[in-house]
Amino acid sequence: MNLEEKQISAEYKFKGKIINLRVDEALLPNGATATREVVEHNGGICVVPLTEKGEILMVEQYRYPYSEVVLEIPAGKRDGDEEPLEGGKRELKEETGAIAENYTFLGELYPTPGYCGEIIYMYLATGLSYGETNPDEDEFLNIKRIPLEKAVEMIMNGEIKDAKTQTAILKTERLLKNGF
Repeated sequence: MNLEEKQISAEYKFKGKIINLRVDEALLPNGATATREVVEHNGGICVVPLTEKGEILMVEQYRYPYSEVVLEIPAGKRDGDEEPLEGGKRELKEETGAIAENYTFLGELYPTPGYCGEIIYMYLATGLSYGETNPDEDEFLNIKRIPLEKAVEMIMNGEIKDAKTQTAILKTERLLKNGF
């Protein structure tokens, strides 16, 4: 069965700095139509910076939509048509001050495919050296070093709630167990 839907029309309801909101009319596989609300987002990058001691450099950051401080791996949005790896390098340096010798691509993540077109590109960074952080002017972070196994425990017991962080850390653990 063909599962594709075809866009009939699109109307922008909001255009912002980070997202655009579009309402589409779509033709369904059975010939009926449906309304689809779509959030357009330029995409993001996240990096698991793994130290030689097996610790992950993580950041605590207040996340306004949840009204709480969230523990995450370094991450951010892509700047324009920036290559994902270059964005990952930039975010790692800005948020932790670290530079990596090696990057391993961990895959793509669709965080909310029901209504958002965002793609997050995930990387493992190793061979770290350290310098000064340079966060965005509206970004306030605390850097934490969490052993990989402890981070996995924190994911499993619900202490780490962020989807990109969960996915990238669990993929890192699996990669290392399989002889990275």
